[in-house]
Amino acid sequence: MTNQEIKERTMGFAVRVLTMVDALPKTTAGNTVGNQIARSGTSVAANYRAALRAKSDADFINKITNVLEEADESGFWIELAEKARWLPSRRLKALLQEAEELTKIFNATRVTAKRRTARNHQS
Repeated sequence: MTNQEIKERTMGFAVRVLTMVDALPKTTAGNTVGNQIARSGTSVAANYRAALRAKSDADFINKITNVLEEADESGFWIELAEKARWLPSRRLKALLQEAEELTKIFNATRVTAKRRTARNHQS
């Protein structure tokens, strides 16, 4: 995938997360989880954009690690909403799968960046 495709994919994820948040119950628990998933889900897209503007390899690795952590956290909150049965499971499955796929993508990106940095320092 190109950087542009990942930017679009993370933006789409953020939009879907916000749609999910609007459908959560308006209870103390629903609002708490909604606020958390809104922050982490939109942060994936925002932090990925920031990673693309990194000033160094170390800065990129740091920023992509943040993206990875936010994608993983998003998956946690989506899974929690599913287990609490606040929304139909069928509605959350695709969103949870996307969080898991994004987590894998950003983990692989971080591993590749670390290897590249290690190779550059050996040269």
